[in-house]
Amino acid sequence: MQWLRGWRKRGGFAQADLYSRATIYALLWLAVALQVMYSVTRPVRHSGAPAALIAASCLLGVAQGVYCTSLASGGLAEYLGQATLSRRLVAFGAGLMVTNLAAVLVLASEVGLREFPGLAVLLCAAVMPFTMAHSLIVRKRMSALVQLGALGAVCGAVLVLGGDRGLVAACMACMVGGPAWYAVTTRCSAWHLGVMWKLHQAKDVEARLAVAEERLRFGRDLHDVMGRNLAVIALKSELAVQLARRGRPEAVDQMTEVQRMAHEAQREVREVVRGYREADLTTELRGAQGVLEAAGIECTVSGPPDGLPVDVQSALGWVVREAATNVLRHGDARRCVITVARSAAAATLTVENDGAAGGSGSGSTPGTGLAGLRERLTAVDGTLTAGPAPGGRFRLTAEVPLTELTDGSGSPETGSRPPTDTRTTDHLPAQTHPPTPTLTSAATPASTAAPHSAPPASAEEATA
Repeated sequence: MQWLRGWRKRGGFAQADLYSRATIYALLWLAVALQVMYSVTRPVRHSGAPAALIAASCLLGVAQGVYCTSLASGGLAEYLGQATLSRRLVAFGAGLMVTNLAAVLVLASEVGLREFPGLAVLLCAAVMPFTMAHSLIVRKRMSALVQLGALGAVCGAVLVLGGDRGLVAACMACMVGGPAWYAVTTRCSAWHLGVMWKLHQAKDVEARLAVAEERLRFGRDLHDVMGRNLAVIALKSELAVQLARRGRPEAVDQMTEVQRMAHEAQREVREVVRGYREADLTTELRGAQGVLEAAGIECTVSGPPDGLPVDVQSALGWVVREAATNVLRHGDARRCVITVARSAAAATLTVENDGAAGGSGSGSTPGTGLAGLRERLTAVDGTLTAGPAPGGRFRLTAEVPLTELTDGSGSPETGSRPPTDTRTTDHLPAQTHPPTPTLTSAATPASTAAPHSAPPASAEEATA
């Protein structure tokens, strides 16, 4: 029972592969067994035919079976697109079949066609191993032509040796019911195995795509989380350098703020790695306002309206984060307006800033940030548009359709989605919704971060 335990240990695909191959090889060796068996029947043994001729017929049948088994294995590999079989090997198999068939016909002439009742079956058995393997290598039309050629050669040889019409008809029936049926069966088994291989490869590709998608998602999350924080750290570091060169003691305060923001960024990266990071729209709006004002950019925020679904708030929160990062990195903005509006059909977020007249504003060249935002919005059927606006301004607009209706109190009506998802909020850390906004803690307004640091920031210091 060792083979049974080995069979059970195989996977479903391995079992199907082994079953298909074993079926083809079993049919092939069944034909070899028929040839050997009919070559040593009583009429042959008592006919006076030379023993060497009988042995040659049997040995040629076995040799053809061994060679055609290897040929069928190579044919399966070529059918599945795994390898290419040399046509010289196919030609040698054809020559071996002709030799085997000639030995059977010589043996039949020694025994006598009328005294050999199993001659039709013996002739078919001599042809079947090669035609089975050949059907896997060539196209169906070519295989059919080979079958017809073998049928004509066998029937013609029987007529030449003096066979009557009944024997010719029996040979025709055996050739159609034997080699032709074997070729169709072999081809169907190979087709079934090919389908299984494609499914197996599709599952493998699906697994690799899932890994690649997860890597892209992780990279996008790191970009969204770290981009703004690193931009503010760079801004404050440059400001600290300028203050230190002027001998201002406020440089220490700025570097302390940089240190705190670095720790905050480290904590957020850990949350991304653990899968706990969830953007909150209100927190992101306040944080973006604090960051922009710390950079000397006047920021006006309106919204968000009450009653927005959690997934919509999360998607728009990521848009606010990325938009604030782009305002800091690109252009020479002095003023930014962030508006969150809600209608009966959709929630709309608009971020508009000046300083993009020279074509270097945010979004002038598509980047990974906006591409990542579009992917996030696609998950909630949202859209994102970004481009220059009149007056040398740059406008980014995100729109998410609302599939839920809310009542007058702002809470979802009956049948709407619950405001929280227990699958994602049960395991979130306590700092997911802290009393002090997370993004605001990343960078406070300039008036709070350094109350006695310097006189009102000049344009050079603000853009630094």
